[in-house]
Amino acid sequence: MSTPFFHRRLPSLDRTALLHRIVDGVRAVRAAGAPAVVVFDLDGTLIDNRPRVVAILHELADHWHARHTVAAACCAAAQRDDIVYGIVENLRRLGVTDPALHREAFDFWKARFFADPHVRHDVEVRGARAFAGAVHDAGAVVVYLTGRDLPNMALGSFASLRDLGFPIGRIGTELVVKPAFETPDVVFKRSVAPDLGRLGTVVATFDNEPANVGVFLEAHPSSVGVFLDTQYAPDPPALDARAAVIDTFELEP
Repeated sequence: MSTPFFHRRLPSLDRTALLHRIVDGVRAVRAAGAPAVVVFDLDGTLIDNRPRVVAILHELADHWHARHTVAAACCAAAQRDDIVYGIVENLRRLGVTDPALHREAFDFWKARFFADPHVRHDVEVRGARAFAGAVHDAGAVVVYLTGRDLPNMALGSFASLRDLGFPIGRIGTELVVKPAFETPDVVFKRSVAPDLGRLGTVVATFDNEPANVGVFLEAHPSSVGVFLDTQYAPDPPALDARAAVIDTFELEP
């Protein structure tokens, strides 16, 4: 799928070289006697949350079955590859065009998408679990720095990472979440980015929002800033010229 950043995506062999270089960078920092840090966002970076959206749309179909038969059938047909950023845009793509139903669906989606129970539907972005494990095995402190919030999603996020096989709940891992849902993600990440240096040398950061990639590079200009070209908010700002662009963590043999 073409995106505004598609032309900057690294070819597969270059992506493999970049990921190996980051692991080697972690080893080099550790060999010099310093702690190394690699930072990952979750949704759209390590985690593919489209199955979560599909599950909610299927529940919405059940909810609408008696009252809005056609709209319910549209939602029931949703599959992971249909899903884009934004619930209203997804409804339009599925054939639900009534603004009143959009408003009802938005509230239904919001109550479920940003809450622990539905996180169980998430899957990894291809290769993400193995790469996170590789940097952790190389000696990095793995920081999951997410826009998910503490009251509603911290426990589900921990359980999801554990169940998907990511390093979590052990020495050298940290899950950092927003203190409040209302805080914009970029504001939260800008406030905590400088403090990542307290953990060690930031070797690399990974995020699927261009603004956040810029925030990390501003705070840690010697790090490798990696942008995941998956899903992100509409009308994204320009991506920092220093950023590397990938869409998976898969390694070529």
